[in-house]
Amino acid sequence: MRVTPILLGVLALPLPLAAHASTRTDVAQLRAELEALRSSYESRIAQLEQRLAATEKKEAVLAQNQAQPSYSAPVADNAVMQAPAAPQTDVMPKVSLVLQGGYKSENNIANRTPVGFLPANSDTGSKRGFSVDESELVLDSNVDPYWKGHATFSIIDGAANVEEAWFQSLQLGHGLTAKGGRFLSNIGYLNNQHPHMWDFADAPLMYQVMFGDRLSQDGVQVTWLAPTDQYLEVGSEIGNGNAYPGTSHPGAGDWTVFAHTGGDVGISSNWRAGLSYVQAKADSRKGTINDLNDVSADTYFSGKSRTWLADFIWKWAPNGNNYSRYFKLQGEYFHRNEDGQLDCSSNLASGGSCVGLTDGYNSRQSGWYLQGVYQFMPRWRVGLRQDELNVGTVDLGGNAAYLPSTAYKPKKTSVMLDYSPSEFSRFRVQWAQDRSIQNQPDNVLTLQYIMSLGAHGAHTY
Repeated sequence: MRVTPILLGVLALPLPLAAHASTRTDVAQLRAELEALRSSYESRIAQLEQRLAATEKKEAVLAQNQAQPSYSAPVADNAVMQAPAAPQTDVMPKVSLVLQGGYKSENNIANRTPVGFLPANSDTGSKRGFSVDESELVLDSNVDPYWKGHATFSIIDGAANVEEAWFQSLQLGHGLTAKGGRFLSNIGYLNNQHPHMWDFADAPLMYQVMFGDRLSQDGVQVTWLAPTDQYLEVGSEIGNGNAYPGTSHPGAGDWTVFAHTGGDVGISSNWRAGLSYVQAKADSRKGTINDLNDVSADTYFSGKSRTWLADFIWKWAPNGNNYSRYFKLQGEYFHRNEDGQLDCSSNLASGGSCVGLTDGYNSRQSGWYLQGVYQFMPRWRVGLRQDELNVGTVDLGGNAAYLPSTAYKPKKTSVMLDYSPSEFSRFRVQWAQDRSIQNQPDNVLTLQYIMSLGAHGAHTY
């Protein structure tokens, strides 16, 4: 009976020894795997460090090449001080194409110039029925570290026009920026925006009578951004004045001065306000207007035109995030004085009343618009705009016997709804009650599409 317990103990003796041997094997394998992982991670970290060092070296070389040359250090008397050559860079211009068009339903009115104002003779906006508006081809690129260039070509019905073609400084310093060539003036708020940036399908009435939609300059512009916590920009432009309300001059035909300021109100709101002044010379500026016999007549104005503009915009978005909801309130006011001579070209042969008289002309006129746009959910917006013009005081001189005068105030109310599937496309429906022509009210329905192809820079504030 004693043999059995002893035998069992002897048989059981190797089991703990076997388990201990198995545990040592597992630990050794685990250590080997950890060592392999450590070696792998060390190798990857070394590779990343090498790539990071190479990238930092390239950035340092590029920054050194593009740095603005400085000559503040002392130079030996026999040294020749030369600016380093601009670095050779592969600059590929950003190219974009904006397509616009749609459908418009309106009365067949030949001359839609608001009554009481000399016409700008601009032919803008879509026509009745289906039509293609101006397409815009845009090229934009840095020329070198010191300058950038931009060009916008408008294309419609086989005709191409140069809307903008300018160069702009990049490194003048001290908040200064210079621009030269053809550009949209920086006066007001809406003036330097292209139609695809507008919140409505057409320009406000005040821009139509002031500039024929927008004031364009062939000249130079200088702006200064103040080094202050609150945004403050002032600037001035000198041009040949070839756009309404001026006419082309071999020298300086017009000049502008403008100032804009703004800032944040909390984390959800911000604002901007501005004041601008435009002075232009007109030499036989042509317009077409219906005389007292309701017959088309050509007018020619020569003299000075002075325009003041005030603009304001307020933007709100919850916590500054405008993806889902935002609201924008925008308004502008203008006041214009014109003094000079007006000629009403003879149209007697056509049954008109004008006899070709040239006499004094003086006007004091104004106008405004106020609009609000609300994005009530992602991609959907609704807007309301009210336009009103004040004919003011107009002295036609001797031509008062041939041309109509009125105290009527042109007005227009517009409502729009648009949907943007993405930042590159937009579809809009707009209805407007147009009362800009006395005794000819019109209800205008506009369906519009806007498509942006290619690289497109960010829009201004």
